[in-house]
Amino acid sequence: SRSLSKMAHTQVSSNKCAGGFQKVFEHESTELKCKMKFAVYLPPKAETDKCPVMYWLSGLTCTEQNFITKAGSQVAAAEHGIIIVAPDTSPRGCNIEGEDESWDFGTGAGFYVDATQDPWKTNYRMYSYITEELPKLINANFPTDPDKMSISGHSMGGHGALICALKNPGKYKAVSAFAPICNPVQCPWGQKAFSGYLGPDRTAWEAYDATVLASAYSGPPLDILIDQGRDDQFLSASQLLPDNLIAVCSEKRIPVVFRLQPGYDHSFFFIYSFLSDHVKHHAKFLNA
Repeated sequence: SRSLSKMAHTQVSSNKCAGGFQKVFEHESTELKCKMKFAVYLPPKAETDKCPVMYWLSGLTCTEQNFITKAGSQVAAAEHGIIIVAPDTSPRGCNIEGEDESWDFGTGAGFYVDATQDPWKTNYRMYSYITEELPKLINANFPTDPDKMSISGHSMGGHGALICALKNPGKYKAVSAFAPICNPVQCPWGQKAFSGYLGPDRTAWEAYDATVLASAYSGPPLDILIDQGRDDQFLSASQLLPDNLIAVCSEKRIPVVFRLQPGYDHSFFFIYSFLSDHVKHHAKFLNA
């Protein structure tokens, strides 16, 4: 039977939006051993029916707030009857030495991995939090259809969305990403984070690299949608490396729609511009 104490969560805020409600909750995470916030958008449909769930994973430095205030996701979610869950990007307030020293490692930069190295391994278990703990909590407490979930994200969160889908064949009905870190073992952000969280052995890194995972993927068909701004400073800095992932996907016949969007940068202005296309992509598979 479900342990109710583990499922306890407290509402922090609730705002009517696009006919439904944008809410934020707080709970004590068993995986992360700290208090965590997460956002839930409940579309109007959720008042009477079970709804599919799209998980949104944010990028470096974000909390649960950035996406719900800047992306304009609620209108599309209301239209398609999809619950959107937006968690935080790392454990918070764990008093780990060095957790707040840099913007691309530690706080706000969990990279959606389960750390194996001290002092991170006790708390920095974002992969298990996103794929196991959070969905259990959401399905126990909200009007969800537990068999219908999908995942999306931006930058570090785009990496997170891709690896969650590729590592769990069939679990997510759809996946999409904005400017994802596609090949972290080959880029400075990924190398810094992975060496810190996972140690020096690069084979451990490959378990969390979308390009490597795609090369070994043998699950049910997965249609991937990726949008990438052509004027993204991190694209030109070789942090994102989408070409590496696309090459592997075409070799493995994994269907990818990759759209290079002229003039767009890495910001939420870019996400806002194309998010409704992504929600529609998810709806096609979630409402099938």
